[in-house]
Amino acid sequence: MSDPVIRSATLADISAITEIYAEAVNHGTATFELTPPDAAEMTRRFDELARGGFPYLVATLEGRVIGYAYASLYRARPAYRFTVENSVYLAPAIHRRGIGLALLTELIVQCEARGYRQMVAVIGDSANAASVGVHARAGFEMTGTLLNVGFKFGRWLDTVLMRRALGEGGTTTPEK
Repeated sequence: MSDPVIRSATLADISAITEIYAEAVNHGTATFELTPPDAAEMTRRFDELARGGFPYLVATLEGRVIGYAYASLYRARPAYRFTVENSVYLAPAIHRRGIGLALLTELIVQCEARGYRQMVAVIGDSANAASVGVHARAGFEMTGTLLNVGFKFGRWLDTVLMRRALGEGGTTTPEK
């Protein structure tokens, strides 16, 4: 098997991205959405991130999209403008092969290049050890757990918060 290729996502990738995310919505707890968005909604979300200049990546294997990652603004208020939140999703058959870490690592590089100073991971389900582990391997530190803030699949779910400094982090004043 060849190595995956990580590249910027394009509109041509939306169908595969929509399929991967639908699987996560329907069968997982990494996202707290309850109904999978259709391709039109995923396109709208993609376009919004593109207009904001945020990185949006896909991992491909033998030409097929097997995962994706993107950064978005952590919060809308202006004081948060140097902080991004990351999202990483993989096709189920591709888990535990290092592809999530590769996507996250490239996302970090691209966010640093854009001048962001902090990256926050909001991980659905405190039992999601794989996601917590990938973020820890990428240099994130645990900052807290919000207990029982989501309800999906008939049970309460926690949210784990992790963060990682980007570039100089909070040690200097950011440039415009």
